[in-house]
Amino acid sequence: MSEVLIPEIVAYDGEDLAARSGRIVVLVDGDAPTSLGARRLDRLTRGAVRRAMAGEAWGRVKPGEALELAYPAGLAAEALHLVRLPRRTDVATARKAGGTIARLYGAAPVLALVETHPRHADLILGLLLRAYSFDVYKSGEKKAKGAVTLMVSDVPAAQASYHAALALAQGVFLTRDLVNEPANVLTTTEFAHRLTGLRDLGVHVEVLDEDELERLGMRLLLGVGIGSECPSHVVVMRWNGGVAGEAPFALVGKGVCFDTGGISIKPAGGMEEMTMDMGGAGVVAGVMKTLALRGAKANVVGLVGLVENMPDGRAQRPGDIVKSMKGDTVEVINTDAEGRLVLADVLWYAQETFKPKGIINLATLTGAIIVALGSEHAGVFSNNDALCGAFLKAARAEHEGAWRMPMGQAYDDKLKSRLADMMNVGGREGGAIVAAQFIKRFIKEDMPWVHLDIAGVTLLKGDTPTAPKGATGWGVLALNRLIADMFETTPAKA
Repeated sequence: MSEVLIPEIVAYDGEDLAARSGRIVVLVDGDAPTSLGARRLDRLTRGAVRRAMAGEAWGRVKPGEALELAYPAGLAAEALHLVRLPRRTDVATARKAGGTIARLYGAAPVLALVETHPRHADLILGLLLRAYSFDVYKSGEKKAKGAVTLMVSDVPAAQASYHAALALAQGVFLTRDLVNEPANVLTTTEFAHRLTGLRDLGVHVEVLDEDELERLGMRLLLGVGIGSECPSHVVVMRWNGGVAGEAPFALVGKGVCFDTGGISIKPAGGMEEMTMDMGGAGVVAGVMKTLALRGAKANVVGLVGLVENMPDGRAQRPGDIVKSMKGDTVEVINTDAEGRLVLADVLWYAQETFKPKGIINLATLTGAIIVALGSEHAGVFSNNDALCGAFLKAARAEHEGAWRMPMGQAYDDKLKSRLADMMNVGGREGGAIVAAQFIKRFIKEDMPWVHLDIAGVTLLKGDTPTAPKGATGWGVLALNRLIADMFETTPAKA
């Protein structure tokens, strides 16, 4: 599992900064130093801070980014970094500034003068998120990293912000760890085992095996995994932090631990990335961990369907007709459209068993959504304007890109089958929407529902201000905020 950065938080008391080694970071804005720490550093460097802020290079520094002064005269530090961060700024910029500091995290110690900045909580979260790394499979001796120290005016407030940020970051890290794991390690059984570890945090976890899934009639889900040596599971995680007996809010995640496409096999190029096809289940797990860590005052149930989609002599074939837990029959036209089959049974089980007040499912479902929205936004589909609007608001507040897509009868008609109640695909046109229409057929008429197609935002080929290349953990922050805003008896502080 990834390590979590634990910064030292100390009071800024006018300490002599001249003798500090490593790297020093100070938050500044405008064209001259104004904070106590910036002015002190300017005096120690004989006006170097002021000159830098009046120079042409400073004008090209964007909010949240830094200008480096290497080996500044008057300081023992190897570099002084001026991070542009206005006092009146947004969440994303403050987190970006924290990520900028995290990029300096290396062998040399880092001292950051945060002082009284009003966005220090977001800066700390950005610092934690960007300091994440997943290098458990890299051999050789790992280089020791220096300490990170935050100098602040109010130590108790900063420590409280750190612990609040830590609950969020650890949920994101669980998601990232799961998505980054290779499929030979994160099998369906290993995934389920890791989720049972949430019991230590007070989450009630139940693992349903194949015999139970067969008894329940989850043959769509079982059909996806029938060609794999790894058994299929459904894991149910319940966090009961709200009013006793009150209906929970439900999260459902697609957990295809590896997707070859089955008999409708995928091209070889890029197939190694199909280790991330359990990203929806990873997000659900991360949200459940965050809710438990911060003691959320809400009842939430998270369900994930864990399967592996492999070609085999027993594997499901194109043309097979399978009966769902709901009772509808599905003609499987393409075995690579497997995620919707997994979701269909788990969603029906969630509604029948828990009768939730609303439900959101997440899945790395279609390549079509990547064509439509790229890696900037997840696709959002819904039958309920209120729940959809609340999620979009939460996603905007957390700066996690999300865009609502249309739905309608014309797309649903593409699922008509000659032989069964429906097909699992409906052609290339509007593929992401048709997939959403398929899932909607397994949502009860009065159930508020949102489907999130996260295929484009789960695993990135480059880094971002708050995440290194690879798994992003997209969705944990937005869903945590949604639950806090809509369902907590005592809303969580941002």
